[in-house]
Amino acid sequence: MTDLFQAVATLRRPQLMIRAARAGLGDYDRTRDLKRLMRVPAAPPPARALSMLLDEEGRIEATRQKGCATYSFARHIDLLIAMMAEARLLPRPAGGAV
Repeated sequence: MTDLFQAVATLRRPQLMIRAARAGLGDYDRTRDLKRLMRVPAAPPPARALSMLLDEEGRIEATRQKGCATYSFARHIDLLIAMMAEARLLPRPAGGAV
C-alpha cells in the first residue's frame, strides 16, 4: 500500500488540473464512476482500483504531453478525482508516513 501512496504523492500535474480534481471530489460516487472510468461491471477494492487508475492516468498523461488530438481533459480530470478519492479509502501506513 505504501507504494500506492508514494505513487499518488509523487504525481506532478498542472495546478489547474489538481484544483479541478479537488473540486470534483464531493460529487464522486465510486460505484458509478469506477464502472464508467474503468469499464468494469463492479467497483474493485480501493487498492486494486487505485493501481488500475494510476496505470490509465499514466497513459492519458503521456497523451497530454504529446499533444495528441485524442487527449480528453475531462477524462483526465475524472481519473484524477477517482485517484484522490480511492487513495482516501486506503488504510494509512503505520506511523502516518506517506
